[in-house]
Amino acid sequence: MDTQLYDQAGRPKPTEIRLRKEEKQLLVSFADGHSFTFPAELLRVESPSAEVQGHNPSQKQIISGRRHVGIMGIEPVGHYAVRLQFDDLHDTGLFSWSYLYSLGLSQEEVWEAYLANLEKEGLSRDP
Repeated sequence: MDTQLYDQAGRPKPTEIRLRKEEKQLLVSFADGHSFTFPAELLRVESPSAEVQGHNPSQKQIISGRRHVGIMGIEPVGHYAVRLQFDDLHDTGLFSWSYLYSLGLSQEEVWEAYLANLEKEGLSRDP
């Protein structure tokens, strides 16, 4: 395994993380050539925090009203994750590089499932 591209656990290493505050986006590039642009709204509603994900899949919360959420800051957590500080004051999720990579690969499906769940529950992206 190429240690320049992957960590000891086989996860791709990030090469760049860039906050685009005006666009409310987070750009993450990985050493294997994958690059993902995440809307802040998606990161907020899919936060890996217990508040959003619960402690098992049946406890996952549907977070509504976050269409306009932004990211105020990024805090590194060791060599494996970042903590994102959202302008709705949510900051408890640790976004590991492997979580961001996986979310990037399935971003379209995750987004469509989120929209379907909002509709099913009669909720809105708007505050």
